[in-house]
Amino acid sequence: MRLLVTGGLGFIGSNYVLHAAENSKFTRITNIDSQSYGSNPENLREIEDAAVYEFVRGDICDFPTVRDLLADTDVVVHFAAESHVDRSISEAKAFLQSNVVGTCTLLDAARLSKVSKFIHVSTDEVYGSAPLGESFQENSPLNPSSPYAASKAAAEMFALAYHKTYGLPIVILRCTNNFGPRQFPEKLVPKTIIRALLGLRVPIYGSGQQIRDWIHVSDFCKAIDLALEKGENGNIYNVSAGNEISNFMMVRQILDILGKSPDLIQFVEDRPGHDFRYSLDSSRIRKDLGWAPELPFATALKKTVEWYVHNEKWWKPLVNEKILSPTPWKEKW
Repeated sequence: MRLLVTGGLGFIGSNYVLHAAENSKFTRITNIDSQSYGSNPENLREIEDAAVYEFVRGDICDFPTVRDLLADTDVVVHFAAESHVDRSISEAKAFLQSNVVGTCTLLDAARLSKVSKFIHVSTDEVYGSAPLGESFQENSPLNPSSPYAASKAAAEMFALAYHKTYGLPIVILRCTNNFGPRQFPEKLVPKTIIRALLGLRVPIYGSGQQIRDWIHVSDFCKAIDLALEKGENGNIYNVSAGNEISNFMMVRQILDILGKSPDLIQFVEDRPGHDFRYSLDSSRIRKDLGWAPELPFATALKKTVEWYVHNEKWWKPLVNEKILSPTPWKEKW
């Protein structure tokens, strides 16, 4: 089976490529990535010479390139996206171009191909903030708050429309916050670890009581496998591990693992339109596809912290004042 991954040099994409490379059902894994700021060739250095792996530097908005790749592909897993909420607040147009136009370009190319499955990787942020005591189901209304979330919701709508109009074999996965190795340092978990290791204050937006549901990236990779194998075309699957925790407590736990003082915490101005809580009901994927998370949260977090501690050579070249800014939405990218 020939697999095309978009955005495979990013965080989740690279973890999935490494996961897929261990799976003998794939005879070829092609990774198209534009190598923008969030891409890191070091993420896949260990398999760059593997016979099963092929890298194509390219933009998913380039129709001739993606058309030619899809003509020789069986299944697609589409990760490529601008993904940082803070950047979308500072500059939204790049998110429209990559997340919406790029997705539509891929869908148009897929119409001309014979792909048997197209997995569109989305986010829980398309739902907006969840009321306390409630978890969103797949048929809950979409109510995105940030430009990033709006662009992902729009991309989903195009994917579903292409399924209904052209019969494309689309499956959408809406996942909660991933964490694990190779995550770009601007995100909460690696940013907290890195700043603490450097002896810098660790910023937390507002009160720090915003709640997120966390899942280790390896568990999400297994959900993608099941969606490729058994996901119903035209269907949406929420993916969540049930690890709801406030941002403040997430930072505290990371500092505890590192043996660092909570005095490093610095509360900073909250970002505009900051959703208070994300929460997904993942009953459908658990019941219909037989998925369940395998890594306990405490184990997964400890493994993640240890990875960054032992891989300073990976993250040091990526770190600068702008990446580690306490209020990055105010930066001009």
